Amino acid sequence: MRFPRSSGVLLHPTSLPGPYGAGDLGPEAHSFVEFLAESGQKIWQVLPLNPTGYADSPYQGLSAFAGNPLLLSLDILVERGWLSSEDLSEVPDLPTTSIDYGAVIAFRMAKLRKAASRFFVTLQGSGKAEYEGFCAEQAAWLGDYALFMAAKDAHGGIAWTGWEPELAARRPAALARWSVRLAEEIATHKFWQFEFFRQWGALRDACQRRGIRIMGDLPIYVAHDSADVWTARELFWLDERGDPLKVSGVPPDYFSGTGQLWGNPTYRWDRMQEDGFRWWIARLRGVMRIFDLVRLDHFRGFEAYYEIPAGETTALNGEWVKGPGAELFEALEREFGALPIVAENLGVITPDVEAIRKRFDFPGMAILQFAFGTDPQGPSFRPHNYERNLVAYTGGHDNDTTVGWWVGGTGDSNRSEDDLLREREFASAYLNLRGEQIQWAMIRALMASVADTVLIPMQDLLGLGGAARMNLPGRMSGNWKWRYERDQLRPELALRLRALTKLYER
Repeated sequence: MRFPRSSGVLLHPTSLPGPYGAGDLGPEAHSFVEFLAESGQKIWQVLPLNPTGYADSPYQGLSAFAGNPLLLSLDILVERGWLSSEDLSEVPDLPTTSIDYGAVIAFRMAKLRKAASRFFVTLQGSGKAEYEGFCAEQAAWLGDYALFMAAKDAHGGIAWTGWEPELAARRPAALARWSVRLAEEIATHKFWQFEFFRQWGALRDACQRRGIRIMGDLPIYVAHDSADVWTARELFWLDERGDPLKVSGVPPDYFSGTGQLWGNPTYRWDRMQEDGFRWWIARLRGVMRIFDLVRLDHFRGFEAYYEIPAGETTALNGEWVKGPGAELFEALEREFGALPIVAENLGVITPDVEAIRKRFDFPGMAILQFAFGTDPQGPSFRPHNYERNLVAYTGGHDNDTTVGWWVGGTGDSNRSEDDLLREREFASAYLNLRGEQIQWAMIRALMASVADTVLIPMQDLLGLGGAARMNLPGRMSGNWKWRYERDQLRPELALRLRALTKLYER
């Protein structure tokens, strides 16, 4: 699917400002939509919206189908009458430019539980019909997810392989027994999902009224400790207990000399192929229900993926294994027609990977930060080499901010000091830097390019340094915390971005 010439902003909702320690789907999200409209932007890109597990990472979700209840707006719950203003009168002292996840989770979950209790006390009439309709419509995943979350809480938050063995193995009698025992908690999780999709739907409607499309993010893998693996363990490489036999990652690259050990269990693609990829069809249907465009993370893993024996401490001893290839996308295309997919084709990309991408006309990606150094893909990331069917970024969520990249050292990469010096000299000459701030020089270069789509991380629009970085691959904690403050979103920023957007006909 080809996209119209446009530009947009990459910002995860947790990075929005607000009084409750982390961004959510409430008033500040709607204010951000107004900023996008005022600045002439047509796309809002977000990271995965699923409930987060390990290290608070959006890429280690507890479900591929559920929404993150921590994104629920407490202010909207007050409007609905399920919280009172007094419930929010005492808010802990929380940071405004980062997220203290422990404190935020403790505060918000207490309020969300109170809201759930009041919802069920007042449930009647059209509200009851709407809630029951949602539960029936999402029955394919909702019941299993709610039981998984309730059981996880009942077992002290440990991974499902450590639960009562009969429940971990999903024996029917155990499922029935625990469903009765945890009925109230299960209902609470269902309510949170009902309200998440209501709040998200209202935000998406606000975007659509302003001609703004939302680009979501679909990770190739799901977390081992997830409702997805617990309910469909036959589709993953697991041992009899349910522990992974083989896990995902990537070999040594720009970010790490020992590769990246992601740890997600890899798929039994042979079994998925047998039923026509039904699990993937259901997954993409859920994603397309809430997004207009979908960035497909680690696209090269569908042609061949890097698999590491479970128990390894680095990714050095993995091997490449053939994936489902074009057959998966043929099945998805038969189901949905033209697919609104952006292929994240960064890293070790082979001609076979590109052949699949081009066959289905998926736009690829280019990262301008990688254009000036030793990255093998560097030449294709330079704007004079762009093709139209492309999504171009200054940097992505795994990169340093542009200012941080420009003023920092070799940092997280494998570059030497000499590499760094040559990279800066090349970038200065290429961008014709003559006093212009590096981030605006790069934004201008992308806006002027032929790439159909340009996306700018919010940190780059604000000119922030490395402290605002969203994620450092390989770092086990301290990621996904950055937030901006309300007064940083100034009218002159919208005017400057709108002028560039109009100048280059985006």
